[in-house]
Amino acid sequence: MKLPKYVVPISIVGSTIGAFTLFRDKMGGLRYDGEERIPGKTVIVTGANTGLGKVTAKELANRGARVIMACRDMTKCEEACAEIIEETFNRRVVCKKLDLASLESIREFADDINKNEKRLDILINNAGVMGLSKRELTRDGFEMHLGVNHLGPFLLTNLLLDKLKACAPSRVVTLTSIVYRKAQIEFDNLNSARDYDYRWAYMQSKLANVLFSVELARRLEGTNVTTYVVHPGLSRTELGRHMNMNQSYLSSSILGPFWALIFKTPDEGMQTTITCALDPKLEKETGKFYMECQEAALEKVAENKETAQRLWAISEKWTRLT
Repeated sequence: MKLPKYVVPISIVGSTIGAFTLFRDKMGGLRYDGEERIPGKTVIVTGANTGLGKVTAKELANRGARVIMACRDMTKCEEACAEIIEETFNRRVVCKKLDLASLESIREFADDINKNEKRLDILINNAGVMGLSKRELTRDGFEMHLGVNHLGPFLLTNLLLDKLKACAPSRVVTLTSIVYRKAQIEFDNLNSARDYDYRWAYMQSKLANVLFSVELARRLEGTNVTTYVVHPGLSRTELGRHMNMNQSYLSSSILGPFWALIFKTPDEGMQTTITCALDPKLEKETGKFYMECQEAALEKVAENKETAQRLWAISEKWTRLT
């Protein structure tokens, strides 16, 4: 029997939709299904005015936490904060100024927290930059990827450790990227002063995140403060807003729909962060790498204790921690 002409196109469309649905389900990743309420907890989320940080702050607020949104742009932070309060009915959500490209700002923020907050249970180092095609420097002269992605969180975390220890069990969750696997720490060019390549600078900063989290876990052994380093997956956020491909008509107008198919939504991307922040089963785990809501093996480059300790010593010196 000969099929009607419209049957074949309809079947193709149906198959395409079905394949797309399966693809998006796979790319969307796993979700955290825990229902923990944390009304007595205080959480800091850096870079919380947009993207992964914003949805993470909202999720934690929805679970009853006091959420401190630590952001550079206070106007955007206040707008996001008002939106979160309206949607969660949790008025214990506040904005505080934090510029990770300024050691002075980090110290002022940490001093405020240590003096005025009764407790700190979870610190989420979410903020970051990528794709700066031209080498830019922080206020203290550090290459921007290294300064904002690693040195800033390094200093912030260390300045808040006493508060975290006093409120233990507590957690430090640091976001990284799976691209760390392709990087090395170039100690003779750590600040990317020569042969600048934004891709390498970003990858090196992400490896630094992993080495920091692993070494921090070693140093916090016995304190009941645990550390987790998270790859959220490819997510549609403002993180790559500086990249040339995001500024061109071709990428934004023509390739935009394609990126929408590939990248996770912020809500999908935050799932592993929430897992590491809340999952009771991870309370005794520390210094490990997570993706898709579960532990993943560390690459050898991230298990080099000598490299981690050397990076720690340099980071202490550059941030004037000691």
